[in-house]
Amino acid sequence: MTVSCPSTTLYPSILSVPPIDRRLRGREKVLALSRHARHALRMSCDRSNLELDRLPKSEQGVPLPVNGIHWSLSHKPAIVGGVAALLPVGLDIETIRPVKDGLLAKVADDDEWQLVGGRSPSDFFRFWTAKEAVLKAVGKGMAGLSRCRIVAVTDNIHMTLTYENAPWPVEHCWFGSHVAAITTHDWKVCWSI
Repeated sequence: MTVSCPSTTLYPSILSVPPIDRRLRGREKVLALSRHARHALRMSCDRSNLELDRLPKSEQGVPLPVNGIHWSLSHKPAIVGGVAALLPVGLDIETIRPVKDGLLAKVADDDEWQLVGGRSPSDFFRFWTAKEAVLKAVGKGMAGLSRCRIVAVTDNIHMTLTYENAPWPVEHCWFGSHVAAITTHDWKVCWSI
């Protein structure tokens, strides 16, 4: 059942993974992270006045909308997130850490890097999460990375990307040693961390 959202606001929820689950390995860890990410998604649904009774995926593993409600999950070993919306949405979270120079070149070309004045590890994660969020929203995997481009950087939290020439506004949230990105469609974003 879908309940009308009172405004054009997105409510992504970010949760810390309990220490006991961070120590898990293999399949048990994957299941625990999925469970926590789904809890974050339920929190987003509650705040958005939306209801998801199931979380179907395509054969390729792409989340499918349910009764017009789109959803996205992200998880890392220590942090998870989820968001539900009445429009295609993508959410990605990364832990900021050192990266090799070769990876900087893979995520963006020279024109994109010039938008922020050059290559840096923190901007790498900003670019990476933004592109991953857009690719999730359009239902493409990393195979679509070459068609996803950063075209404008407004400030430290807002940028615009294009995917196959369609614009995708993205907002970032920095917290601790993490950064999250969400596709916004120019809606207001109210983060819950």
